[in-house]
Amino acid sequence: MSESRQCGSEISIEAVHRRLQEYIPPAPVPLAAGRTFRAAAVLIPLVCAQGRWHLLYTRRTDSVQSHKGQVSFPGGATEAEDASREDTALRETYEEIGIDRQDIEVLGCLWDMPTITGFVITPVIGQVTWPVELRLAADEVSRVFLVPLAWLADPDNREELELTLPDGRHEKVIYFKLYDGEKIWGATARITLNFLRVIGLS
Repeated sequence: MSESRQCGSEISIEAVHRRLQEYIPPAPVPLAAGRTFRAAAVLIPLVCAQGRWHLLYTRRTDSVQSHKGQVSFPGGATEAEDASREDTALRETYEEIGIDRQDIEVLGCLWDMPTITGFVITPVIGQVTWPVELRLAADEVSRVFLVPLAWLADPDNREELELTLPDGRHEKVIYFKLYDGEKIWGATARITLNFLRVIGLS
């Protein structure tokens, strides 16, 4: 574990790690029959900046194959050479924004989450050494930005809508208000909220 244990007053790294180890994941969401899902992983980068915790997000370019122009965590599909979902998240983070795995302390994972775009995502939580040099993959990532954990945890900054999917299932869609001109919604917002709930901030 790194030396940066406390940052602001929200929560300590020890508490994040402990709660990730202790939580009981919900029952798996049934996958839609007849569909093929691809395994994927994202990194939830926890950053101590300006004396308080932030999460790091990326905005994808309009030229990527999926989720064009959307806000997301660094990550992507699992490849044959990946030894684990954690390995996928760390590899993709390095490829997309240039943060080396030696600058990331993995704290744990959340439960797998299927998406309507055909992925089953494993969210991996990691504390990132900060500041760190970023090198963006120009064809995949248009920008990187930080959002304070306290802002994300404030329920006044988000709303939930319920949509009916084509197969008749109902799904809640979470939207965060604009922050730094960016909208966090969909799978990324759900992963963010799941993380906040597990660590006791929502």
